[in-house]
Amino acid sequence: MRNLLRFILNNHFFILFIFFEIVALTLVFQNNYYQKALVFNFSRNISGYVDSRIFSFRQYIYLNETNKALAEENIRLRNDLMSSYKLSIRPAKSVEFDSAWLRQYSFIPARVISNSVNKQNNFISIDKGALHGIEPDMAVISPDGVVGIVTGVSNHFSTIIPVLNNDLRISSRLKNTGYFGSLHWDGKDPRSALLHELPHHVTINTGDTVVTSGFSAIFPEGIMVGTISEFEIRGGNFYTAVIELSTDFRKLTHVYVIENIFREELLELQRNGSL
Repeated sequence: MRNLLRFILNNHFFILFIFFEIVALTLVFQNNYYQKALVFNFSRNISGYVDSRIFSFRQYIYLNETNKALAEENIRLRNDLMSSYKLSIRPAKSVEFDSAWLRQYSFIPARVISNSVNKQNNFISIDKGALHGIEPDMAVISPDGVVGIVTGVSNHFSTIIPVLNNDLRISSRLKNTGYFGSLHWDGKDPRSALLHELPHHVTINTGDTVVTSGFSAIFPEGIMVGTISEFEIRGGNFYTAVIELSTDFRKLTHVYVIENIFREELLELQRNGSL
């Protein structure tokens, strides 16, 4: 104790200098947007790097399941190729590729490096960022279905607001009837969410498939959300259904970020009232 007091007395000018420097820097970063942004991006990169090292070990736990999921995804993609279809009736003349078909969505694969499922507002971090073409408000899916939406981006990392977050709403519809509602997580079970505002006259059954509606410029239509496990009438005229999510967020290791190539065009039309 005596040595500590002696050290403080001998170096009190230097200690005061360091203290006032810290106070000054804190005030600068708190009250200036540019400096605050620099610190935020720097901390995002540092935390993303650390998380990537920690999470690289955890992903081996689910390596077999991940490989199985990726193999099944590849099968589905191959089944969707034009080469997987054959005409049942031979046409009178040869049919060439229709150039009217244009690509609307492109997919960026990424690895999950940080994830939480036990909070009211969970977030996910991935190892791809602006340098890989990712921007805020891009949709994120897994081989099993919907994951969330990109909310923050640095050069090498991105943050996702997932379905398991109270602040997120996703327009979803019943696959068999087309009726749509709003998907929202109630903060309880990480394997389920609630689908609100389904009209009471709609025929609903447990096991019905729920997919994205495609009504926004973010998610494509028909992405798997989950299946109905139970439902009840709330608010008089609408059903609220419990949806068993197709994506198991506790085992999430790989995702796809979706770029809507026509996004700006769609948003411009919506702003002008054309849609």
